[in-house]
Amino acid sequence: MTTPAGSGAGFGSVSWWGLSPALDLQAESPAVHADADADAARAAPELDVLLLGSVDGRHLLRTLARAARRPRRRLNFYMLEHNLEAVARHMLLFSLALEDPEKMGLQERSETFLEVWGNSRLRAPVAAFVRAQAARLALLVPEPDRLARELPWLRLCALKFRERDQLEAVLRFWSGGERGPEAFPVGRLWDARVRHYLGSRYDARRGVSDWDLRMKLHDRGAQVIHTQEFGRWRDTGVAFELRDSSAYHVPNRTLASGRLLTHRGERVAARGYWGDIATGPFVAFGIEADDQSLLQTRNGQPVKTAGEITRHNVTEVLRELAAWGRPRASQGNPQQEHPEPAGSTEQRMSGEPFALHFLPLGSAHALHHKGCYQGRFQLLYVACGMVHLLGPELAACVAPGGNLVVESARFLVDLRPEQLQAFAARVGELAGAAGFTPRAPAGPAETFARFTKPRPAGSEHQPQSPSLGAPSLGGGSPSPDAAAPSPRPDRAHSEPASHARVGTRPEPQSPSRTSNGGSGDQEPPEGL
Repeated sequence: MTTPAGSGAGFGSVSWWGLSPALDLQAESPAVHADADADAARAAPELDVLLLGSVDGRHLLRTLARAARRPRRRLNFYMLEHNLEAVARHMLLFSLALEDPEKMGLQERSETFLEVWGNSRLRAPVAAFVRAQAARLALLVPEPDRLARELPWLRLCALKFRERDQLEAVLRFWSGGERGPEAFPVGRLWDARVRHYLGSRYDARRGVSDWDLRMKLHDRGAQVIHTQEFGRWRDTGVAFELRDSSAYHVPNRTLASGRLLTHRGERVAARGYWGDIATGPFVAFGIEADDQSLLQTRNGQPVKTAGEITRHNVTEVLRELAAWGRPRASQGNPQQEHPEPAGSTEQRMSGEPFALHFLPLGSAHALHHKGCYQGRFQLLYVACGMVHLLGPELAACVAPGGNLVVESARFLVDLRPEQLQAFAARVGELAGAAGFTPRAPAGPAETFARFTKPRPAGSEHQPQSPSLGAPSLGGGSPSPDAAAPSPRPDRAHSEPASHARVGTRPEPQSPSRTSNGGSGDQEPPEGL
C-alpha cells in the first residue's frame, strides 16, 4: 500500500540479482560434502540440481569454479525462473563467463560481467559487447542444431515454442532493435521508482539510504558495504564504478522488463525498470571471501568495500572457471584436443562437464507428472521469492536422502525483524508439509535454511540420478498445468520487455517479497 511515506516495497516485482552469498552446490549435495572422499564421489557420478529463482547464476558459477577441487562428475542444473528476461540474462552472463580467454582477457571479462550484472548504465564498449552478444544469441535460439554446436552447455529444448519466440524478441531488443536511449530511459525510470518508494521522504533520501545501510544491512551481516557506494547505487543504479563516473551513460537494457499497469482506467503495457532499488547487488559476491584479509577491519572500519570484494571474487571465479574448463577436460580425454567427428547432439554433448537446462515458466507444480523428474534431483534450491512453490509436488522430484536449501529474506531491508522470524517459521512449515526435515546447518543459519528428505526405512544408498536420455518437459504434449503459469503471489506477473501484452490479468501480491508498491498498478506507465 502506498502511503505519504512511500510504498515500502523497494525490491520490486522482478529479481535481477540474488539476496544471499554464492554457494558451492556440490558442498550442499548429499553425495559429496567438503570432507567426502573419491569413493563417495564415484558413487554418484552425476549431480542433478533443481533451482527455483536463482536469477543471476552466482551459485552455478561458484559451483563450477570449485569443481576442480573435487572428483570429476557431470553437473546438470535445471533452472526455473519467473520471467524470460532472467533466462536471457543467464545466457548472456554465462556466455561472457565462458568466453575464450584469448578473445577477452580476465580483467576485461570480470569488469564487463560486473557492469552488465549490477549497473543500470554501461560504458560504451560494454554496451557494444552486449549488443553483439545479444544479436548472436538471438540467431541461435531458433536454430537448435547450431545452438548445440556453439553452446553445447545450454539446453532450451524444454521451453515452449512461444517462450522461445519471446526469448528471441528479448534478445533482439537488447541488440538494439529499437534505437536510441529513449527505448529504455533508465535514469528517468529509476528516479520514478525511487520517488514512489520513498514518498515524502524523497528529499531526505540520503539519510534514508544511510539508515537502511547502517541499521539494517550492517546489523544483518553486510558491514563491508560502504556508505558511499551504497548511496551512489541508491541514487543512480550504478553499483560498480570501475572507471570515471562520466563513462557510464548507456542504459543497460538487460534490466528492462514489461509489466501491465492501470492508467486512466485502462490496462496498458509498460516497459520499465521494475527491479530492486533497496538492497543492491552487493550481497551475492561482496560480503564473503575465501581470502580473510579482505574482510579485516581497522579502527572498526572494513579495509575493503563490498565493490572491491565483489570484483576480487568474480575475478577469482572466472579465473578458476577458465583453468578448470579446458585443460582438465583435455587431461581427462586427450582426444578432445582434436575436433570431434560429426554425430548426434547427445554425442557431441556427452563430453561437456555441465549443462544448463531451462524449464518452462510456471512449471513447478507440473514437474512431478513427468516420470523423468520423479526422484531425480539430489539437491533443490529455492530462492526466497519462490518459497510459495515449495510443496509435496516439488518434494516428489527430490530423491530420498536429497537436500533442500531455501534462501532467507535476511537482506530484504523492507522487512522488520518480526517479519523475518515469521518468514523463517513459514519456510519451516512449508518444508515440513512437503516431507523435509531440518538438518544441521553448514553455513550461516540466518541466510539459508537447510533440510533433507528422509530415506525410506532400510535404505543405505545415495540418491542416484536417472539417465540423461530422459525426455524433456517440453517434449510431447505437456499437461495443462505445465501450459499455464503457476500462481506467484510474491511478485506481479512480468511479461517479456518486448512482448508485454494488454489484457492479461495480473497476479496477486505477497507480503513476503512485495512488488513495486501494493498499488503499483496506479503508477504512470513510465517507459511505455
